Amino acid sequence: MEQRRRQTWGVRTKWILYLMVFVLFWSSASGQFRYSISEEVKEGTVVGNIAKDLGLDKATLKERGYRIVYGSTEPPFRVNQHDGILYVNRKLDREEVCDRGKVCVIDLKTVLENPLEVHYVAVEILDVNDHAPNFPESKAELEIFESALAGTRFQLQAARDADSGSLSVQQYKLSHNEHFGLEVKDRGEDRKTPSLVLRKPLDRESVKTHVLILTAFDGGKPPRSGNMTIMVNVSDVNDNPPVFTQDSYTVQLKENSPLGTTVIQLNATDLDDGSNGEVVYSFGNDVDARARERFDLNPVTGVITVAGIINFEERGRYEIDIQASDKGAATLKTDKPVIINIIDVNDNAPEIEVTSFSRALPEDSKPGTTVALISVKDLDSNLNGKVMCYISKDLPFLLTPSLQNNMYSLVTKQLLDREQQSHFNVIIVANDAGEPSLSSDKTIEISVSDVNDHSPEFSKNPYTFYITENNIPGMTILSVTARDRDDGSNALVSYLILRDKGEENMFASFLNVNSENGNILALKSFDFETLKTFQFQVVATDSGTPSLSSNVTVNVFILDQNDNAPVILYPVSSNGSAEGVEEIPRNVNAGLVTKVRAYDADIGYNGWLLFSLQEVTDHRLFGLDRYTGQIRTLRSFTETDEAEHKLIILVKDNGNVSLSATATVIVKLVEPKEAFATSDVKSAAKDDEDNDVTFYLMITLGSVSVLFLISIIVLIAMQCSKSTDYTSKYLQETNYDGTLCHSIQYRSGDKRYMLVGPRMSIGSTIVPGSHANTLVLPDRRRTSGEHT
Repeated sequence: MEQRRRQTWGVRTKWILYLMVFVLFWSSASGQFRYSISEEVKEGTVVGNIAKDLGLDKATLKERGYRIVYGSTEPPFRVNQHDGILYVNRKLDREEVCDRGKVCVIDLKTVLENPLEVHYVAVEILDVNDHAPNFPESKAELEIFESALAGTRFQLQAARDADSGSLSVQQYKLSHNEHFGLEVKDRGEDRKTPSLVLRKPLDRESVKTHVLILTAFDGGKPPRSGNMTIMVNVSDVNDNPPVFTQDSYTVQLKENSPLGTTVIQLNATDLDDGSNGEVVYSFGNDVDARARERFDLNPVTGVITVAGIINFEERGRYEIDIQASDKGAATLKTDKPVIINIIDVNDNAPEIEVTSFSRALPEDSKPGTTVALISVKDLDSNLNGKVMCYISKDLPFLLTPSLQNNMYSLVTKQLLDREQQSHFNVIIVANDAGEPSLSSDKTIEISVSDVNDHSPEFSKNPYTFYITENNIPGMTILSVTARDRDDGSNALVSYLILRDKGEENMFASFLNVNSENGNILALKSFDFETLKTFQFQVVATDSGTPSLSSNVTVNVFILDQNDNAPVILYPVSSNGSAEGVEEIPRNVNAGLVTKVRAYDADIGYNGWLLFSLQEVTDHRLFGLDRYTGQIRTLRSFTETDEAEHKLIILVKDNGNVSLSATATVIVKLVEPKEAFATSDVKSAAKDDEDNDVTFYLMITLGSVSVLFLISIIVLIAMQCSKSTDYTSKYLQETNYDGTLCHSIQYRSGDKRYMLVGPRMSIGSTIVPGSHANTLVLPDRRRTSGEHT
């Protein structure tokens, strides 16, 4: 029954040790959660619910990349991204993790992103009594002279227990005997050194060897123990032990001292003579292996020298027991502690670690946006371990310290513009406060990602193009170009023509634009005589989200081509052909016979008409003014002159490829009486004919005048908005001296006409609408039937 109870209690104790998890406290000063867990628990044991304790939304933990940051090694704990519970990641041995420290705490950093958050969690590893005390040797031998006095102490090897605190060695017990007692010296840091005390003088003749059992107990419940057998051999007579000249020895030594540096020289004397008085120095039994590796002891002189690398960060204090022994048959020994305090020197540069970093930073990030978290540590102590960090002031970033020691945040201090600078190399410099100061640096490369914050920009605004009439439909006539300062798809520009119902874009339906390159083609052929200028708007849009766009106005001027042949206005026969008959009295003096009138719809040189006699019966009788088209007799008629003369007049323009028309004038000579009679008949017929001609001329003049006025108004408006120089756009020859327009007046019946024809002059400005026109003038004469 008792055995079953013990088994039940053992099983309960085992499960309590494996499943015991305590949340100790929330520290408001450090901003940490602190948990505790026993060592040796199984992998997957729950430590605590971090998400619940921090008040985090469990649904966002995985999306925000909740994780533990623990240097380059695998962390001993892991956090579940679904429920925020902290689990043991591997089996923990407190003695491996903390090396007998009083308090064994593992500091963890947990990180969430978007936005970036860092929380600090401390997990204390609680010790369990899983190690029993153990002596370095299971059997020890002591040589004690029979002359040893009562009260003499013999230091024994202490037992070691890998557990710490109350679970380490707490007490020693010596097996019962009448000659020896046990004395234990508490030296701190879980170190208790047993000494064998002689209670009653020895008598070698009665007992040569005493066998003692020394037992060490730890503080567990139930306690664990370890034994060592002590063989005490009683020797004869060296009764004076060595004595040190000082009660205690304390010395300071700088770390990194060269090998062979003298630390201290000890001195002990022995009052015995001979070999019993010769002193030999050695390390005490309780000196650990690490101290033996770092220091050498001269057994003759007692000088302690540096034998290995002295590193303050590894250990800042050594307490070494030095044993002075004589050479008597029964050696007498005296132990004296030497305390060596290591002085820190500034031999460790700061270490910079980037714990979280956003490589791509949007250019529209607000000032104060966290870019990276930086932790800095220095293994030195005091001022040598105080670290200050900074970055260049010329960068648009700030390095701000956090509440946690040696933690910094790299944040933006102003708005960024990728179009000005898209890449930054941020050098973080860390200096310690030692003398001389040591420093280190780390470079962080930050790329600024593009945001669609620029609309396309046209190369010109507005555009002005000049195209010739009679263009081929479907061919490219002009091109616009826009550039976007953004990057990638944000800079991909497409084009379209604005096709609203406004008057400015009424001709947009005749155009089409290539959305990729901005080439604009015409869907119809333009005619200068019906359209001289128009404008439309092109929209350039980028491919960003949301997209940005800009408009540009395109002004197009149609350039004239010589595509209209001269039109004969007079003479015109009843069947529409350019043929007329003029009857002249034979006795009339030399002078004006008639005038050929013509019109060309083109402008400039293309509309400038010249007259010439292509065919004439008698060159000596008739002459033609090449500019006005007036036909004159060069002399009076004689009786020998023929009664009928045929004149063919060629009218041609001054285009590069000249176009022409011909008119036929038949001049008949009549006797004066016949001329008078015919004149009356002709006058009546002529009146009817002139009335018809006048009607058509008035319609033509009115239409042309309206187009002319509209063109002038458009030109004036454009000149007021833009001072573009249109001078001499249509001039082919600049050395011609004359007037822009010339007028020729003539009379037909009771009507007086003015023919307006183009002439060119140096410095003339040709604008749309300035083509030849025929104007009807009010008649100021009373006579009729006279040609002027």
